[in-house]
Amino acid sequence: MESRWNEADAAAQPELDGLLYASRQTGADPGLVLWGGGNTSVKREETDFRGRRVPVMRIKGSGSDLRTIQTKDFPGVRLDDVLPLAEREAMSDQDMVAYLAQTLMEPGSPRPSIETLLHAFLPARFIVHTHADAILALSNTGRGAALVRDALGQGAVCVPYQRPGFSLSREVGQAYAAAVRARAEWPAEGCIILEKHGLVTWGDTAREAYERTVAVVTQAEEFLRVRLREQVNSRPELALDAEARRRVYVAVAPVIRGLAGRTGADGSVAAGGQGLDVAPEGRVVLRFEDGEDVLAFLADPAVAELSRVGPATPDHLLSTRRRALYVPLSAGQPASDAAGSPGGCHPPHGGPSQGERREAAVVEGIEAVLETAWEVWTRDYVRYVRAGASSADSIGDTQPPAPAEVDARPRVVLLPGIGMVTLGKDPRAARVAADIYRHAMVVMRGAAAADRYVSLSEQECFDVEYWPLERYRLTLAPPERELARRVAVVTGAANGIGRAIARRLARDGACVVVSDVNAGGAQAVAAELNGEHGEGRAVAVETDVTEDGDVARLFDETVAAFGGVDVVVSNAGIAPFGLLDEMDIADWRRCLEVNATGHFLVTRAALRLFKRQGLGGNLIFITTKNVMAPGREFGAYSAAKSAQAQLARVAALEGGEAGVRVNMINPDAIFRGSTLWSPELRRARAEAHGTTEEGLEDYYRTRNLLGVPIYAEDVAEAAWWLATDRSRKTTGTVITVDGGVAAAFPR
Repeated sequence: MESRWNEADAAAQPELDGLLYASRQTGADPGLVLWGGGNTSVKREETDFRGRRVPVMRIKGSGSDLRTIQTKDFPGVRLDDVLPLAEREAMSDQDMVAYLAQTLMEPGSPRPSIETLLHAFLPARFIVHTHADAILALSNTGRGAALVRDALGQGAVCVPYQRPGFSLSREVGQAYAAAVRARAEWPAEGCIILEKHGLVTWGDTAREAYERTVAVVTQAEEFLRVRLREQVNSRPELALDAEARRRVYVAVAPVIRGLAGRTGADGSVAAGGQGLDVAPEGRVVLRFEDGEDVLAFLADPAVAELSRVGPATPDHLLSTRRRALYVPLSAGQPASDAAGSPGGCHPPHGGPSQGERREAAVVEGIEAVLETAWEVWTRDYVRYVRAGASSADSIGDTQPPAPAEVDARPRVVLLPGIGMVTLGKDPRAARVAADIYRHAMVVMRGAAAADRYVSLSEQECFDVEYWPLERYRLTLAPPERELARRVAVVTGAANGIGRAIARRLARDGACVVVSDVNAGGAQAVAAELNGEHGEGRAVAVETDVTEDGDVARLFDETVAAFGGVDVVVSNAGIAPFGLLDEMDIADWRRCLEVNATGHFLVTRAALRLFKRQGLGGNLIFITTKNVMAPGREFGAYSAAKSAQAQLARVAALEGGEAGVRVNMINPDAIFRGSTLWSPELRRARAEAHGTTEEGLEDYYRTRNLLGVPIYAEDVAEAAWWLATDRSRKTTGTVITVDGGVAAAFPR
């Protein structure tokens, strides 16, 4: 591990005597902390509200992330009020939190870290607490204290595992004091290892505390490196190449997503289809990882056992759960059945290639065992929660009651030979779970190489996972929006109605796939959505909806990005014009291909994916006022769009039994942001209606009953309503967004 300290950068960021800079450097190294883990603090003098100089400790606030932390995220506690607590024998979590709230320098500041007293009871000025992989690999073993001494020397003091809180803080303070009495050079050369939790270092300056952390972790890494070299290296048997693994994932991801949606609070898995009521937490976003480190871990002969031991540190529990779901592949396991390249040679008569047969065998092998393995995991998780909640003696008066509703879904799924799948409420949560578990893999293999990997007991895991102060972190997140956890595909989304719909769905929490034949436009919209709503919220896919292969790729890319789909808005279209007797056959055919066949291809692909997930689905067709009231010179457009409308009605008839809703929106005369209104079309319609090109928009406004202009955003609001559960009992309908064109009233 290398120090990230740069003296010039540190001088430019002097806040809190350098604590802000040191904290960000610590948070920037994933080998030290991940996604909100770790704590830092500084003790200093400040002026209180009465103008007195008082000793204060600034410490990371609960819920903040060291990588991006700001000065305001360090609440200050008055040490004169905090330090007397060291004389107490015991203190409940609730009493400790309430007491600390009374010691704050600024009453409205964030809640101080649960480890505030641990930092306060150590006399050092600057303190850094991390969850370094190498340290956890040493302490999460059968003889952790002995290994820590072997690796780090006598300066390292090991404290047995306890859940964070008053008792651990007091024990750490006492261990520090005892070490000072027993060792002449301590604490200058010292550090404290919290078993199954992490490392605590300190210093007189922020740099000294940070670089002491780096030095200790480097020492641990060197110790482990020797033992990892001695271990028999398990290398992944590259039975399937990266593209083949991705195709296998795309085939099984909707099944995993469907299992999540159909899992009940008792761990059972319901059948899909009509009448299925998906719980809010049942909709998840998936992420796929198959890097060399993941494949090497999955190829380890001990992976099944290691994955069932438990988390690398308590901080991982909320993101990865106590255990991953390891899927024991049977028939079609790539290590035995799919050696070699998946490309193969195509046999005569156009049958499947050898590689395709191998991939199919792998998919079949996963499907053969996945649901059973899933339900075994989910029912065991419910058992674990019930058993943990009934053992009140383990944590005294802070014992939480058994949750009324259990979210019995794994967060990590391991597919040997293929990769790791993580589940989250959004792309960020899925990424957090993936990042954390990848580091857990490092800890597991390091611990196994050094001795034997051990973790928290089942009861200790429950005590942390359902600990009221740990669950408090979840309350810091804003409430989920109405379309959170939904994945939406919008075709023709580079501009106009499609872009407005994509923006509206993303604004309400949906993950959005921006599809358009205009690749640059689609990418611009996706970038816009990611900038507004967070990286990974949207992806762009170039799609010609008239090409079967393009549409298939669109849905494959959707699954690859998010795991499945919930809402499909079929919007792509063109508007050729001209009298029937003057129309070229090529224009007629192109109009039918885009406005009818294109919607058929999207519908077919969507229905197949919806049925594979088993969670129902939602198809929204953007049709047109011309379906009800065709216009002169729009014969091809009106005919093709009428075919689209009939397609939608049949899709509603056929999709109902699978819980798929299909509805239409008929807009009219949308000019702003639309590419349908070419200069030629505007000129032709102005002549037809006896007005000027400049007056055309006003003409369309005055012809509707409400006398209002219609914008793409108006259509987007209707699409939003159809995409939400507010319309969950509506299918086969038409919503007009035209200001009231009497000739186009649905009837």
